Amino acid sequence: MDDMGPVAILCGGRGTRLQERTHAIPKALVEIGGRPILWHVIRIYASQGLRRFLLLTGYLGEMIEEFVRDAEWPEPVEIDCLPTGLETPTGGRIALARERLGEGSFSLTYADGVADIDLEALAAFHRGHGRLGTVTVVRPRTQFGIADIDERDRVLAFEEKPRLDHWVNGGFFCFEPGFVDYLNADSVLEDAPLRHLAAAGELHAFRHGGFWDCMDTYKDAVVLNDLWREGGAPWAVWDRDAAANAGAR
Repeated sequence: MDDMGPVAILCGGRGTRLQERTHAIPKALVEIGGRPILWHVIRIYASQGLRRFLLLTGYLGEMIEEFVRDAEWPEPVEIDCLPTGLETPTGGRIALARERLGEGSFSLTYADGVADIDLEALAAFHRGHGRLGTVTVVRPRTQFGIADIDERDRVLAFEEKPRLDHWVNGGFFCFEPGFVDYLNADSVLEDAPLRHLAAAGELHAFRHGGFWDCMDTYKDAVVLNDLWREGGAPWAVWDRDAAANAGAR
């Protein structure tokens, strides 16, 4: 898996919709089960063989640096922090990391999304199509239940929080170094860079049908903490892999 290069993680956000949790800490350090969500994101990668991480920091980045310095990791990881400015947009943060990302493939994700993603399958998919970029796409559940209504306005049934019919950006990207040419200091990753990459036929979608969630609001943080406390955190792939290895012996 190390052939996918370093893993860049966007850690610059303020978490304005998480005010109950982020008034004194960066969003990446909001905890799930007593550990920052950033710890969970790094473990998803590290437990599947990726070892080099570059954290693109911004708001209260010194707290993230302190966390990295003091944390203990089950895997032998190498984690560096790169301050990329307080107000720098997502694409601009990646552009500033050009030299640190090297001349080979690299992975990229957000510090607030977790999934039971198979990173080896993602890497194989990326290598297979040979283009500049791969974005993992997911179908999250809607926030609301829906009503099935017929042509006479009769309510036929209710369905509680179904999955969306459309695929959305779930993070967990793979890129070739040429993608950085699509970026500048003012780029918002999710805007012009990805749209232009798609228009050029250089972006493919890896469909992930398993668990995915994003800690965008206080309610999301509560849900993720509840899953962890109940022992049903699907993104804890390190526990799954450990159990599989034990069963194979």
